[in-house]
Amino acid sequence: MDRLDELITIIEEAMNNTIDKKVENDVDVWQQNLDFTYFSWSKQKGISPIKVEKTEGVYLYDESGKKYLDFSSQLMNVNIGHGRKEIADAVYKQMQSISFVAPSNATRVRGELGAKLAEITPGNLTKTFFTLGGAEANDNAIKLARLHTGRHKVITHYRSYHGATLATISAGGDPRKLSVDASQLPNIVHVENPYSYRCPWYSSSPEECGTRAIQNLKNTILYEGPQNVAAILMEGESGTSGCIKYPPFYLKKVKELCEEYGILFIVDEVMSGFGRTGKWFGINNHEVTPDIMTMAKGLTSGYLPLGAMITTDTIAKAFDDKPLPLGLTYSAHSVSCAAALEVINITEKENLVERAAKMGTYIESQIEKLKEKHPSIGDFRNTGMLGCLELVKNRETKEPMAPWNAKPSEMGVMGKVAASIKAQGMFTFVKWNQIYIAPPLTITKEEINKGLAIISEALLIADTQCY
Repeated sequence: MDRLDELITIIEEAMNNTIDKKVENDVDVWQQNLDFTYFSWSKQKGISPIKVEKTEGVYLYDESGKKYLDFSSQLMNVNIGHGRKEIADAVYKQMQSISFVAPSNATRVRGELGAKLAEITPGNLTKTFFTLGGAEANDNAIKLARLHTGRHKVITHYRSYHGATLATISAGGDPRKLSVDASQLPNIVHVENPYSYRCPWYSSSPEECGTRAIQNLKNTILYEGPQNVAAILMEGESGTSGCIKYPPFYLKKVKELCEEYGILFIVDEVMSGFGRTGKWFGINNHEVTPDIMTMAKGLTSGYLPLGAMITTDTIAKAFDDKPLPLGLTYSAHSVSCAAALEVINITEKENLVERAAKMGTYIESQIEKLKEKHPSIGDFRNTGMLGCLELVKNRETKEPMAPWNAKPSEMGVMGKVAASIKAQGMFTFVKWNQIYIAPPLTITKEEINKGLAIISEALLIADTQCY
């Protein structure tokens, strides 16, 4: 009996040591994130990231088991939801035959994906150059536009985001670029958005704001010299600059200006593509075919890195007899292409494009109810399931709850709103006076209701600042 007690004691001590060691190792692992890796767009001390252990469906789970409703699809990219076994199976199957070959080689999966993109993209967009992400896709689109036209200037919106490479951070208007502004790409020209809620031309309607924005764009083209303008680059639908809605005719008029002056129209569908806006691509809402379209994010639903730039057959033919001076080591990576094909297959099979349109309409109806309850909601702009609440202190004056480009010290009550959302078990994108609503396209009404209830609770904090 004494020996048995001794054995039990030894086993218990061993188990306790194992548990203590596991806790020790876990603490080390989380600390290693902070000690040995950089976190994007943030000071590196004092941050408290969610310690994600697993993801499933529309949820993240941290190391303690707490779950967070993912209400922004991470960075508006996990369109099909987390943890889909089909993607893991497709990737595993692909790696059994080809994991990587140089992009000078042809593979079945590359050809199949290229053909599929030609099928689902609008008009005569037919030929794709693959990259590893959206920034690289936009970077190469700018290079290709300059090569093809022999011109050098590119016109973009001030309120836009196109990536964080040197070229794309210059092309975007997001103020995060200002600290590296001295190194920006030359010959980028910015114009105002048709932002009707805060129209730069003090218009009385979205249509009037759009008309004035088009006139401003035309004036800018003439000021810069049409013969110098290679491309106009715009998002298919506005994303993290505030989901600014285009007036119905706006992108058609932009395309007309491009055709009038021999300018290429580049549409950035990195965030708005693959069903996010209730259409395959945001530009489909405007019945326009661009000359070049860029994609990423929803292309693989974030499961693996992949971006793409697709061009019209007209541009493609121009390089039939001359070299295309674009290249990336991991262009058309076989494993990423396999993931993309399966994501598209799931999107089609589960009717996620149509579902996004339907669920987006439901979200809009529920936000109308929240507006009655919360005076802090100044505006809600949404297309499909790409939406943004803009919070104000006063609906008449539209004084923002936090200023544009607010520093952390200037976030005020918005910092508390963001903290409340996180504490209640939600992950979503909160920026300045904006709260983003862009969950996975697989989300249910019950999960939407849960997410909006969390936001509603947090808005009570913002409401205290209204007058």
